Amino acid sequence: MNLEKLYQQTILEYNRSDLKKEIDDPTDVERGHNPSCGDDLSLVLKIDGNKIVDASFLGNGCAISTASSAILVELIKDKDVDFAKKLVTAFFKMMKSESLTEDERNILGNSEILEITKDMPARIKCSTLSWHSLKVILEKY
Repeated sequence: MNLEKLYQQTILEYNRSDLKKEIDDPTDVERGHNPSCGDDLSLVLKIDGNKIVDASFLGNGCAISTASSAILVELIKDKDVDFAKKLVTAFFKMMKSESLTEDERNILGNSEILEITKDMPARIKCSTLSWHSLKVILEKY
């Protein structure tokens, strides 16, 4: 199996994720909308102090935006806000083809599979939609 096929398979698996759900008493909800393709997803977080105690997403989107949201939620749930800030910075550096430190590369986890979309103008918007929402939320902390 070639690398692109493996990435596609992983994205489709995340697309079927159960991380798309309501959560009780969220502290933050940020909607992301991509009018060019119709993706409309909201990132939902429950933050207590400096810890993201619960995270999910709601709405509808293509396989890439849904998978990206699921990956994001998986990476930040039960982590502290400072980690999430480092993660979002590393993610956008990766998507802009900027140099990453070894530590930045290590925290990206499965979000690295989204790097294949960075040179696809129509798809990069899908893969970064929820990450932009997270960035907006984190600016409050």
